[in-house]
Amino acid sequence: MENVIKAASLDMEEFVQAYAPTVEKNTIRVLNTMRKQRLCSQHFPHGSGYGYNDLGRDKLEDVYADVFGVEAALMRQQIVSGTHAISLALFGNLLPGDELLTLGQPYDTLQSVIGASRITPGCMLEMGIKYRNFDIDFDTPNLSEIVDAVHTDTKIVALQRSRGYSSRNSMTVAQITAIKDAIKKVYPQVIIFVDNCYGEMVETAEPTHYGIDLMAGSLIKNPGAGLTPSGGYIVGKSEYVERAASRLTFPGAGREVGASLIDNGLYFQALFLSPTIVAEALAGAIFTASLLKRIGFSVSPGPNQNRTDIIQAVKMTNAQQLIAFCQGIQKYSPVDSFVSPEPWPMPGYDNDIIMAAGGFVQGSSIELSADAPIREPYLLFIQGGLSRFHTKYAVTQTVLDMKMQGLL
Repeated sequence: MENVIKAASLDMEEFVQAYAPTVEKNTIRVLNTMRKQRLCSQHFPHGSGYGYNDLGRDKLEDVYADVFGVEAALMRQQIVSGTHAISLALFGNLLPGDELLTLGQPYDTLQSVIGASRITPGCMLEMGIKYRNFDIDFDTPNLSEIVDAVHTDTKIVALQRSRGYSSRNSMTVAQITAIKDAIKKVYPQVIIFVDNCYGEMVETAEPTHYGIDLMAGSLIKNPGAGLTPSGGYIVGKSEYVERAASRLTFPGAGREVGASLIDNGLYFQALFLSPTIVAEALAGAIFTASLLKRIGFSVSPGPNQNRTDIIQAVKMTNAQQLIAFCQGIQKYSPVDSFVSPEPWPMPGYDNDIIMAAGGFVQGSSIELSADAPIREPYLLFIQGGLSRFHTKYAVTQTVLDMKMQGLL
C-alpha cells in the first residue's frame, strides 16, 4: 500500500506543476478585472433593508460580469443553491407554451423543478411550460442530431457542464461552444443556457466567453473558494439576467433591490482566491483517482485525463462500500468528524442520498465532500478540497480503514 500511496502522490505533484499556468492565467484575469473596476474598500460593507444603491453589491455584479465576459450579472447572497440559481434563470425566461429542451438528463433536483420525475407544486410542467430531453453522446456529440432535436417552439436549450449523478463525462468548454454554434446557425433566437456548477476556473475560459447566452452557478462551490457562506450567480445577456432577477425579487425592481447582508469583501476575496482553491481541489482529485484506480476501482476521469470540473466519480462494488467511504471522508474532516453520515431521503431527490461534508460552510462542495445516491451502479462522487494535503490524508486513511474492515 505504501508504494501505491507514493505513486499517487507523485501523480498529484506532477499535476500541480503542469496546471500552474492555468492557475496563473485565471488569477491574473480576476486581478485585472478588479483593477479595471477600481475595486476599493468602500465596496466591502454590507447593506440593509431594500438595498437601494448598494455600492458593494452593484460592484460585485460588475466584477462578475467582467470576469465571465458578459453584459450583466446577478450575484446574490439570497440565492440558496445552484439549483435555485438555475431555476431563476429558467423560470425568468420561459413562459407558458415555451419549450425547454435539455441535452442529457438533468441533475436530480432540477428534475423536480421541471416536473420531469414527478409533478411538484410550482414546477414548470404545472405552469404550462413544455419539456423534452434529448440524450446525447457526451464524448462525441452528434451536432446534426442535436440541431434536429430543436423545434420551432424551443425557447431554451439547456446543458449541464458537470456529470451530476451520472456516469457520463463532463462537458468541456469546447464541446459546449460547438453545440452552441451549431444550434445558433439554424435557430439564432434560441437561448443557450449552461449549468456551470463545479466548472468555474477549471479551464482558462468559461462558456460565456464563447457566446453562451445565459449561465448559472453556486457560490458554495468553486467561485466561493470555501469562504462565502451562501449565494449564487447568473450571468449572460442583460435581458435574460434581468428577467431572472425579476423572479428573485419582483418585476419592476429586478436587480435594483436586495441588500447584501454579509460583508461584500468576503465575496470579492473568494473570487480572487478561487483559481488557487480550484487548483487544490483538482490536485486532490488527481490523487484520489490515482490511488483508487491503482487498488482496482473504476474511476472517471482517470488520473491522466484532462478535466473540465472538480468532480471525481468512482464506481463502488456495493452500497456498503459506498457508505463506508463517505463515512471515512466525514471522519477525517475538520468539522463534525465525530458524526457518521447515513443515507436519508434528502428533499429534491428520488433516492436516498448519503453526503459527507465536514466543512466550515454547510453543503460546501468546494470543501472536501463525498456523496452519492444509494442506487446501482453505486457511483460515488468526490469533490472539493481546500488543501490537497487534506484530501490526500482523508482519502488515504479512509482506504486503510476500509481495508481493516474487510471492505477492500
